[in-house]
Amino acid sequence: RKGGLIGLCVLVVAGVCGSIGVRSHGRCCDGPDDLAFAFGGRRARRVASRVLVSRPAGPGTATGVREAKADLLKAIVSFKHIQSEVGTASVDFGVKGGELDKGSRAPRNLAADGAFYRISEELGQAADRVLDAAKGMKALNPDPEPLKLFGTPEGKRCALHGTWKLLFTTAADATFSKNSSRGDASVCNVVDAVAGTVTNCIDFAVGDTPPVLEKLRVQLTATTESGDRLALVFRYVKATITKFFGIPLGGRGWTLTFPVPAPFISRVIQVFTGKAPPKPYFDVLYLDESLRIHETGEGNIFVQMKAPDDVE
Repeated sequence: RKGGLIGLCVLVVAGVCGSIGVRSHGRCCDGPDDLAFAFGGRRARRVASRVLVSRPAGPGTATGVREAKADLLKAIVSFKHIQSEVGTASVDFGVKGGELDKGSRAPRNLAADGAFYRISEELGQAADRVLDAAKGMKALNPDPEPLKLFGTPEGKRCALHGTWKLLFTTAADATFSKNSSRGDASVCNVVDAVAGTVTNCIDFAVGDTPPVLEKLRVQLTATTESGDRLALVFRYVKATITKFFGIPLGGRGWTLTFPVPAPFISRVIQVFTGKAPPKPYFDVLYLDESLRIHETGEGNIFVQMKAPDDVE
């Protein structure tokens, strides 16, 4: 049951194994199902406009890059529209809930295991169009080594620096919906490219009653393994709850901090499963001042737009 301390612990463990994204303070920006973010609202339209008109210096003409980015955003909007009509993949905690892969205990890839097609042929095809467009952006990446300044005093000049809003993903651990026990949620990601940190968070949607688990923050440190690969180490998890053993906290959220001794967790998982969990990392496929596409070690694709306040 979402809300009990057992459910909270499960979520924390899922956060340790996952790769979801976040804002470091306050509430996240609107969730990935908010189509208005992409093209609705004055500020959101301004951000989308800057995504489309940016002119990175790299392979392909400026017109070609703009058209490719426009095709990607249109494919995502189409996917979200179809998803709103036919439904979203229901993902709950852990392996049993479909969040983690049974064999690797890594975040499940919804595209690879056919989850979108099981909902409908139309949704599966729409997801394929998004993935084709996203992967096609790699050839247009303006900088073959987009992470070269990450973790340096000049990190603010790294395009990865800032707050990012999730538009599309195949990762089950970053997929939330009302038709699951963990509920709907907003997902964002903030990167400090000077300090070399990534903070992931989930803000659970507020319905008629406040969710027992209000928000989750996951702090990671990150180091570059190459000019386009970032390796991640989980450090701690902060969970804000509104009830304790079923007792309401009177509107005052309690924040519980769980340190994450990553090597210890890895050894425990290895003892019980006979295999070491995969080391979390992601490869940058495309990155400019407003659009980010990366692929995790499990092959999960993330498409993110820089939050409006962080767009220059």
